Amino acid sequence: MLRRLVLCCLLWCLPLASFALTPRQALAIASGDSDERIAALNEAAASAADGLGPFVQALLDDSVKLAGDRVFIVQGDKAVDAATGGPATLPPEAEDVINNNRVRGALQAALAALQLLSPDLETRRASVAELLKQSLEEAQLPLLDKALAAESDAGLKASLERMRATILVASPDKEKRLAAIDALASSRQSAVASLLQERLAPDAEADPQVRAALTRALDTVRSRLAWGERIGVVFTGISLGSILLLAALGLAITYGLMGVINMAHGELLMIGAYATFVVQNLFRQYLPGSFDAYILVAIPVAFLASALVGAAMERSVIRWLYGRPLETLLATWGISLVLMQGVRSLFGAQNVPVENPAWLSGGISVMSNLTLPYNRIAIIAFAALVLIAVALLIARTRLGLFVRGVTQNRRMAACVGVNTARVDTYAFALGSGIAGLGGCALSQVGNVGPDLGQSYIVDSFLVVVLGGVGQLAGTVYAALGLGVLNKLLEGWAGAVLAKIMVLVFIVVFIQKRPQGIFAMKGRSAEA
Repeated sequence: MLRRLVLCCLLWCLPLASFALTPRQALAIASGDSDERIAALNEAAASAADGLGPFVQALLDDSVKLAGDRVFIVQGDKAVDAATGGPATLPPEAEDVINNNRVRGALQAALAALQLLSPDLETRRASVAELLKQSLEEAQLPLLDKALAAESDAGLKASLERMRATILVASPDKEKRLAAIDALASSRQSAVASLLQERLAPDAEADPQVRAALTRALDTVRSRLAWGERIGVVFTGISLGSILLLAALGLAITYGLMGVINMAHGELLMIGAYATFVVQNLFRQYLPGSFDAYILVAIPVAFLASALVGAAMERSVIRWLYGRPLETLLATWGISLVLMQGVRSLFGAQNVPVENPAWLSGGISVMSNLTLPYNRIAIIAFAALVLIAVALLIARTRLGLFVRGVTQNRRMAACVGVNTARVDTYAFALGSGIAGLGGCALSQVGNVGPDLGQSYIVDSFLVVVLGGVGQLAGTVYAALGLGVLNKLLEGWAGAVLAKIMVLVFIVVFIQKRPQGIFAMKGRSAEA
């Protein structure tokens, strides 16, 4: 409806002199077979005839009628002559102009091509984006050349040159094809690689010289695109490593401090994710205007929720099982089952939707085949901030001093007055809260469900053991290293074999270096 209103205003407000479209051109575009109509349309578009834009838009809106050799544009109960733009009386025998899909595609391409000459930069960008989706023909080259000569923006100029070469690569003229292939060889677009691959088909190109040029150009383009794929794999690995770091950082504290094999650690991740889900729903219901800020509130809520659950676990169950690793493992496994069933009872067994804020949606387009999502960039930055905060807490605060003292020599710390039981509770709550932060981050990139933690508990223990029990630096190296290694192997051997190969690597590494990447330092006999 809006397009029709705009068209109506154009038709009645433009002076008659602006309609330089001749009656012969209007008739040729509106009648005849598809090839003749498209040829006439491209000819008129190449000359950028005034009045062609409104006429093409009217054809797309099915507002054009034909009576003999006259063409009319109809809006409501009024009609104008398609060529002159002057008011006209619509004959009763006038018939609708029918456009098939091929003609409609040509009309859309012509309308977008006419906008290439617009003085507005954004209009030209939208026109180029639309034309890149269309199947262009050599008859449209004159208009592209005119737009290319007038274009001042470097990015649009490069896109127009690529568009021109894309048309000429299928030209009947061999020299034009070779020149177009040379131009396309400098591209960094994956669409160009697909085009060159299509042209290498036996039924598309038979000339040996042109095929050789196509092969060279395709190899060149693919070699450039390969860098985008490599960077993408490394970025994805760092992103996975950041998630593993958030999942394992709390475990490094609790396992390193108390030697507790906490099989419910994954469920603490799950609690953080569900806390994020609850905060999101509260914002959606009570503060819809501030919805994009919900994640800023969800972060401390996820930390507190998981920390309280962790503290309750430590005070009620785990503190009575210190020094009994098998019983601790079985007890925490039972707690994990209780937590999962509790979540199923409260929220249901199905996954729940957690929506990204607007500022975490989308990504940065680095190359045609490489886009860095904002949510994963934010997770990497968030993991770094959490790591810095934990490092400062451990190194610069009184609680951190107590934690380090109890970690290195529990008996000596108790002898000098440290309340080791309280430190255990605080440390366990801290590690659980960090797990909640990991769950908050995970909610932005994956599904949130009762089984969320099961996917990360084993990997978290592998990170802690590989890095060195109780060593934050080792946890960082192990998490990022395993994340990148896992993604590199996935591209080579598949997801299942990659997991097996990573596990074999860790087993061999631990056999050679049981203390992990960084060994615990202390005076205790166990150190």
